[in-house]
Amino acid sequence: MDASLQTRASAHWFGQPRGLVVLFLTETWEKFSFYGMKALLIYYMIRHLQFPQADASTIYGAYTAGVYLTPIFGGYIADRWLGRRRAILIGGTLMALGHFVLASEALFFPALALIALGNGLFLPNLPSQVGDLYGEKDPRRGGAYNVYYAGVNLGGMLAPLVCGTLGELYGWHVGFGAAGVGMCLGLIIYMLGSRHLPQDRPHTAETPDGLPAARGAGSFVPLLLVALAVVVFRSAYEQSGNTLAVWVEAGVDRSFWGRTMPMTWVQSLNSLFVLLLTPFVIGSWRRAAERGRELSSLAKMATGAAGVALSYLALALLVTAQGSTPVNMLCVVAFFVLYTLGELYILPVGLGLFARLAPKGMGATVIAAWFLASFGGNFLVGLVGRGWEPLGPAGFFAALAAIAGVSAAALFALRPLLRRLEGAPASSGA
Repeated sequence: MDASLQTRASAHWFGQPRGLVVLFLTETWEKFSFYGMKALLIYYMIRHLQFPQADASTIYGAYTAGVYLTPIFGGYIADRWLGRRRAILIGGTLMALGHFVLASEALFFPALALIALGNGLFLPNLPSQVGDLYGEKDPRRGGAYNVYYAGVNLGGMLAPLVCGTLGELYGWHVGFGAAGVGMCLGLIIYMLGSRHLPQDRPHTAETPDGLPAARGAGSFVPLLLVALAVVVFRSAYEQSGNTLAVWVEAGVDRSFWGRTMPMTWVQSLNSLFVLLLTPFVIGSWRRAAERGRELSSLAKMATGAAGVALSYLALALLVTAQGSTPVNMLCVVAFFVLYTLGELYILPVGLGLFARLAPKGMGATVIAAWFLASFGGNFLVGLVGRGWEPLGPAGFFAALAAIAGVSAAALFALRPLLRRLEGAPASSGA
């Protein structure tokens, strides 16, 4: 560990390097911005811009796909030319500008493009700094991505409550403006805390194991196959902000004590349960590791995809049983508990897997490849979402269960390809 890394590692907040706190808070406000706008988007298009549901679903999928396509270029540009810090500052500025431009209906599509371009520079470069806060043997390194992911979901939980409420009560553009303010706060935190963050590293021809880059490139094919399986998973998982949100408006009884819960608040449940369930999930993994029975990364991911499949299947059965009667909100809460538990086993685990296997000097690029799976999945979200009206809620949720189940089977089948790269013995875990 070099002197600068030792200095950073010696300054702790709650047992973690201060830089992780800076990245956690920056990501919290960035995700507040992103999910705040996203919570309003489908309703804004259908109720204010008067787009048909099928067209709004397609635009929603194209936009959310775009914000995950641009990182593959942003990560490469940062690794080769800009550096991570400048890429984050430029990207965050473009994103904030895009949210404010949404105030103009005539600039709706240019605003979405600004956010997508800014996200391309921002998204892969922030998490790529997490691993550099720790030495190679630091036992805290693996769990750091779960802590970081909690920051993602803290912002995701607050966003619908604040931006969604402002949008519903005071106008859509007020909600979009609040999202822009959140992005500005994230940039301020990042700049003020930059002294606690790792310096950009020059590109090198060696991998983290000291192997030549040509051999390190051997990780790309297995990771590509994992990414393709995650594309399938995300086409079902990401429906929570699209067709599931449409169903919540009309198909769920959101009344509590004589008042009706705003429809955008339901989208906070997922992030809330991430924050509540993460300590229990990490604790169970740690206990399994102590007994030598911790699952491999891909076994965890397959388990997570299966959990999401089960949650959609349960929802399909519930809707079938209810018929035309709105579903009780407590049932939706139970759905999100199972849905979120599955998510915790796949998404932060996948991010950590890609970060660990990235050759030196290519961290942002490889993490961008992980987000490229989100591009493919979100692009399919719009296409899959067009089946909402033809299939009806019960049939559609059953189809999502089948899609997530296929992804779980594919991830489970890919385990042998990753064992050697992860350095796990064939007998450890599943």
